[in-house]
Amino acid sequence: MRADRLIGILSILLQREQVTAPELAEKFEVSRRTINRDIEELCKAGIPVVTMQGQGGGID
Repeated sequence: MRADRLIGILSILLQREQVTAPELAEKFEVSRRTINRDIEELCKAGIPVVTMQGQGGGID
């Protein structure tokens, strides 16, 4: 399941310029913390993912 979710996150990030962790959490029916861990794993794998906090922030 996790590999499927990571691929799904990548697919969404390629289609959209920016997305929020709560949006991804709702889409994949997991917690926001799980999404944050998944983003961390993508970064460790060498996939350039940028995150921004605060109003207007999200995952690029």
